[in-house]
Amino acid sequence: MLPPPDVEHDPDILRKLVTASRALASVNYNVLRIPNPLMLINTVALQEARTSTEIENIFTTEDELYMAVSDTTRADRTDVATKEVLRYREALWTGYHELLNKRRIDNELVVSIFRQIKDTTAAFRPPQAIVVIKRGESEFRTGETIYTPPRSSNVVENLMDNLIGYLNDDVRFPTDPLLKMCITHYQFEAIYPFQDGNGRTGRILNLLYLVNQNLLTQPVLYLSQYIIQHKDDYYYNLASVTQRGDWKTWVLFMLDAVEKTAIVTSELINAILNQMAETLSYAKQQIKWYSKEINEALYSQPYSKPKVLADIISKSSRTTITKYTDELVKARILAPRREGKEVYYLNEDLIRILQS
Repeated sequence: MLPPPDVEHDPDILRKLVTASRALASVNYNVLRIPNPLMLINTVALQEARTSTEIENIFTTEDELYMAVSDTTRADRTDVATKEVLRYREALWTGYHELLNKRRIDNELVVSIFRQIKDTTAAFRPPQAIVVIKRGESEFRTGETIYTPPRSSNVVENLMDNLIGYLNDDVRFPTDPLLKMCITHYQFEAIYPFQDGNGRTGRILNLLYLVNQNLLTQPVLYLSQYIIQHKDDYYYNLASVTQRGDWKTWVLFMLDAVEKTAIVTSELINAILNQMAETLSYAKQQIKWYSKEINEALYSQPYSKPKVLADIISKSSRTTITKYTDELVKARILAPRREGKEVYYLNEDLIRILQS
C-alpha cells in the first residue's frame, strides 16, 4: 500500500522534510570527521544496538555489554540478552558491508540480516504460521489482538518483492529518499515477513537504505532512542495507517524521529571528538609514549583490556604493557575495574558521554 500522491506535496511534510534533511546532512558531516570509522562500532552503533533490542523488551546492562565487547572470550559466556544485542550489532555491520558490495537492498540481504539477529536458518514465515500482533502487557486489555499480518501461499514473498522494487526503482517511484524510508518502514512492519525479529530487522534496513542513498556514510543514526522514548506514539501511528490510512501523521512522526535523532547523534559525535582531542593533548604532556593511534584505540570502546595496547605497541613484553597500563591509570586516563578474575580498564570520559 502506497500513500496518496498528495502526501508527498503536503506543505507540513515538505517543511519537515527540509529540516530533517539538513539535520541528517549535519550528522553525516560529523561522521566524516571521525579519524577511524571503526570507532563508531562500539560507541554509537553499540548504543543503537542496545536500544533497538530494548524496544523488544530485551534488556542488558551497559557493564555486561561493554565487557563482552572488550573480551571476545567473555562474549561466549555472557547472558542471553547481551548476546541478542551483540548479534544486532553484527547484523548491522555485516549488512552494511554486504550493501557496499551489492549497492542495492534485496530480499537476500533482508533475510541475511534477520538470520544474524535471530541466530537462525529460517527465512520468510511460512503460510501456515498463524502470527498475530497483540497489545503489550502495559495495556488495559492484555493480549488483545490488534493486527493480523497477511498470510497465504507466496503472499509474503510477493509483498516483499513489491517493497524491494519500490525501494530500488527511483524512475517509477521518484520519491524523496527520506520519505521513501518512512513509507517502506511502515510497509515492512505491515508485511511482518518473519515470525520474530521484524522490528530490529526493519530498523537496520532504515539505516542501510539511507547509506545506499548516500545520505549517511556509516549506519550510525541513533534512531531507536527516539522510538523507545515515543514508543506508544510509534505503534499508534503505525496502526493509524493500517486502520485509517493516516499517512501524514506517520510520515511526520518518522521525519521528526530522523531530525531529532540526527541532532542528538551529531552532539554525541562532537562530544566524543572534543574529548578525544583534550585527552590526546593532556596525555602527551603526561606520558612520553602516548600517541594519536593509542588515543584512538582507547576511544574505540568504553572498556579495554591490556591487549588493546599490546596490539598497537608491537614487540612489547607483558612487563612493558603492564607498566604502560599503570601509567594510564596513574594519569587517570583509564580506571581499573575487577570482575572476578578479570581486570577491565574503563575510559570513564567516553562512558560519561555515551550515558549522557
